[in-house]
Amino acid sequence: MRKYSLLLIGLLFSVLVMSQKASIAFDVKSHDFGKIKEEDGKVTYIFSFVNNGKGPLVVSRVQSSCGCTTPVWTKTPVEPGKKGTITVTYNPLGRPGKFFKPVSVYSNATDELVNLSIQGEVIPRQSGEDSTYPVNIGGLGLKAKVVSIGNVERGRMQTRVLGIQNTSKASLRPTIENLPGYLSATVLPEVLNPGEEGKITFTLNSKNCNQWGPLSDDVYLSLNGVRRFTDDTRILVVANILEDFSKLTLEQRRKSPVIELPEREIDLGTLREGSKRTGKLKLLNKGLSTLEIRRIINNNKELSIKTSKNSVAVNKKTDIVIGLNTRNLSEAEYKKSFTIQTNDPENAFLIVVVSWKVQK
Repeated sequence: MRKYSLLLIGLLFSVLVMSQKASIAFDVKSHDFGKIKEEDGKVTYIFSFVNNGKGPLVVSRVQSSCGCTTPVWTKTPVEPGKKGTITVTYNPLGRPGKFFKPVSVYSNATDELVNLSIQGEVIPRQSGEDSTYPVNIGGLGLKAKVVSIGNVERGRMQTRVLGIQNTSKASLRPTIENLPGYLSATVLPEVLNPGEEGKITFTLNSKNCNQWGPLSDDVYLSLNGVRRFTDDTRILVVANILEDFSKLTLEQRRKSPVIELPEREIDLGTLREGSKRTGKLKLLNKGLSTLEIRRIINNNKELSIKTSKNSVAVNKKTDIVIGLNTRNLSEAEYKKSFTIQTNDPENAFLIVVVSWKVQK
């Protein structure tokens, strides 16, 4: 009887926890741009969603299938009953014909993954019309100033190509400067004659990268040996380093680490302007092998996130120490989030919400 009662309590608790989760609901999940002209440039559609759940909704990441599709989303927690947006922009330059692009939305909702999509048909520009290279640096046309390498699993290499054209009346020799050790760039041809097209191939070797999660690197374009590290010559290269779980056997998955964070939200209370406060959360490993905290992804200047240790043995725990400095914050209520990246194949990314109030 006692065993039955405990089972019933466990089931009721599970139902209660599920009932307090966020729920994401989109007005529409697909959009057709119809026929668009290549020369008209980028097109954008805004997907709206509402949180129909009982807890705060946090969209952790939105992933597109290629660099031609750029998503921007609501980064702050969305309270129950409130709305958020996923803004998707498609660049048709150099991509004539029909297109279909999926966009994956990851969140802490009951449906952790929601798939959106955009589609349409790009009508190519006629010969003799303006260049397909909208960015110009010193007479060198570029298709973009942002190169998205996308998701790269640890141990693998991935490349992206940036199209270029010499739009000047003199020969140009482009080179890429300020490359980190894990990133290389090859320009072909090495010298471009007037009007000649070429490409810059960026290659990311994750074996040489010690960082996990999102990467963002500023590299610079030099022409004919003249080096200028300015905003005009800067090219942004972005990527995301992930754990490769694809090769795990069923036995390895059974023996994998399991992250457990009893509290995924912490309220630091009310603070005076300019004051500081610290909070702690307990993180446990309930799996059968060591849990590795790969990275704490924190984009909040007012928050500092530290762990007492990054390797957590089986049935052991570590502290997540959250420091808050309200020095540059005005009187208001705040709710921010950070992400813990681990080697748990079922919960590689875990979102934590931090809230507080500042008063004079």
